[in-house]
Amino acid sequence: MLKFSPILIALLYGLVMYRFSVWRTSRQLDERSTELADPKLLEQTSRLAKALDLPRVRVHIYDIDPVNGLAAPDGRIFITRGFYQKFRQGDLNAEEMTSVIAHELGHVALGHSRRRMIDFSGQNAMRAALGMVLSRFIPGFGIYIASALTSLLAARLSRGDEYEADEYAAALLTKAGIGTEPQKSLFRKLDKLTAANAGAVPAWLMSHPKTDQRISAIEKLETKWRTNG
Repeated sequence: MLKFSPILIALLYGLVMYRFSVWRTSRQLDERSTELADPKLLEQTSRLAKALDLPRVRVHIYDIDPVNGLAAPDGRIFITRGFYQKFRQGDLNAEEMTSVIAHELGHVALGHSRRRMIDFSGQNAMRAALGMVLSRFIPGFGIYIASALTSLLAARLSRGDEYEADEYAAALLTKAGIGTEPQKSLFRKLDKLTAANAGAVPAWLMSHPKTDQRISAIEKLETKWRTNG
């Protein structure tokens, strides 16, 4: 039993770091966010709320520059200041921004946000714990193998979640009378908007499926609905 104690310590360390990361991320969201008050977007979120039979859909602006949306484990929905600025500048319309909100609502409704705990906040902790374990058996290379395995696992889980959230959003947008065209046009625009980040992989694209695959999946849904409708 004693010879396995370093492994147990590594796992405990990973758990502690994971919990700390979740707490820190939640605190940052609390400290750096304000509730959305834009009249045009509130008009659109009211349509989503009506489709969901809810009194309102509350959205918060997270004050960071990257273009992204977030779903917190407690059910709160965030769009980043950078995303909102794209709307204010006319790069995105209200319906396209609403499709982002619908997508994040999908993550909440399907339980993704609780499992992932916001933007894979536990990924670094998992990598550290796994690295400590593997390094005992593969000195010098364990940490690299752990990093690769963790990244592959996280990306695979994320892409599956994104497809499911896209499907939820497509259904919600259709029920709200907005339709899926804003959803598809948003995907095309995001490729162009985030391509300007030279030398780095955009945060939106790191764990998301390719644009053409997402659009194709939505179009297959539309065909299925027409056939069954």
